[in-house]
Amino acid sequence: MVFVLDKRKRPLMPCSEKQARKLLKEGRAVVHRLVPFVIRLKDRVVEQSVLQSLRLKIDPGYEVTGISVVRVAEGKETVIFFAEIHHRTDITEKLLSRRQVRRSRRNRKTRYRAPRFSNRRRPEGWLPPGAEARVNQVLSVVRKLLRWLPITEIVVESARFDTQKLQNPEISGVEYQRGELFGYEVREYLLEKFGRKCAYCGKENVPLEIEHVVPKSRGGTDRVSNLTLACRECNRAKGNKLPQEWMEELKKSGRSVDRKRAENIPEVLSRLRKPLKGAAFMNATRYALVDRLKGFGLPVLTATSAQTKYNRTRFGLPKTHYYDAGCVGEMPDGLEIATEYVQVFRAVGRGTRRMCNPDKYGFPRGHREARKRYFGFSTGDLVRAVVPNGKYAGVWTGSVVVRASGFFDLKDVAGKRIAQGIHYRSIRLIQRGDGWRYDRFRREGGKAHSSSQ
Repeated sequence: MVFVLDKRKRPLMPCSEKQARKLLKEGRAVVHRLVPFVIRLKDRVVEQSVLQSLRLKIDPGYEVTGISVVRVAEGKETVIFFAEIHHRTDITEKLLSRRQVRRSRRNRKTRYRAPRFSNRRRPEGWLPPGAEARVNQVLSVVRKLLRWLPITEIVVESARFDTQKLQNPEISGVEYQRGELFGYEVREYLLEKFGRKCAYCGKENVPLEIEHVVPKSRGGTDRVSNLTLACRECNRAKGNKLPQEWMEELKKSGRSVDRKRAENIPEVLSRLRKPLKGAAFMNATRYALVDRLKGFGLPVLTATSAQTKYNRTRFGLPKTHYYDAGCVGEMPDGLEIATEYVQVFRAVGRGTRRMCNPDKYGFPRGHREARKRYFGFSTGDLVRAVVPNGKYAGVWTGSVVVRASGFFDLKDVAGKRIAQGIHYRSIRLIQRGDGWRYDRFRREGGKAHSSSQ
């Protein structure tokens, strides 16, 4: 499928790849955008065209959001476009790193200044930065699709997760008010749970500290199931290692205390529970996403996850993000899939504003210039390089990483460096970077279509 615009850059109905090649060859259209591929007609406007009603369906997720565009006609839905949004998962880590560097500098340089970070107020509708980024990424893709397709309606799955039932399916009634800490304080609960001794080395009658089994810097949470008791020696020895990493190190040690720790780590891990970050994110953002989608001026309908599962089962489709998006909301008795590929929108950001590059201890080790564009290129631009000789001789296509020296690197779709030290004169710009990396893959099921019996 190829997106089509009229000569005033307004969306028309998409066409096939074959029809797009014919229009370009006859000179009736020009290439408007390469990735995703969009053409613009030179001899037609919206008023001269017949548009069909298209429905945009969204299945929000924590790491991947499913997108589908369907056409409703003759008592069935026809899927003409599948997509997945791969969200950034490094927001929290980057914010933590920035905070540590800033506070380190404050302690070294500007201790006399009054603190400002404690005076800020959260605006109404505030979301945590990681959740805010995911919502904005969905809105960004929806905004792109509204520019390329004549969409008339949006349907979004508004899922609500019962986090207590996810942990205990048998919970009911007053048990919802009696959580794991019912009748206990956190510290007293941990003392009772671990028998008032270190969970790793087994020492008793020593000062004990609360320790995160999965460190917060490695994705752990403050849930009670992620907390344990450890003596100071064990707490410092573990540091911010994951339990599995620490256990592998302990197995190589010849100390008796390390062997004891390695034996006790599996027992500590057995008491862990699966983190509920994804469920908490969905509960926190479901209303915000719907409210912001209404800002596009189109009708926005909501659906439940039960409807999605029922439709997917009814049509016999596998469990994937894009198929889930195609099954969101109320559906007629027939479903046809008229697209072979799934477009991938991978959020990579637009670089960083950081002017100082710190070392691993937070001390400055270099500063960069106050600009992002060198020799007409910016990091993230899609380029094509023709290298005449040398180690990387050949033709390369990928995103560019710029340097002030004029010798750039190229990265593939996965972010892996494929060529280094390519001179800017050997590089030609294909498309400006917009914070996304684009890819596509063939959907499961090939060309076959699915319909109810």
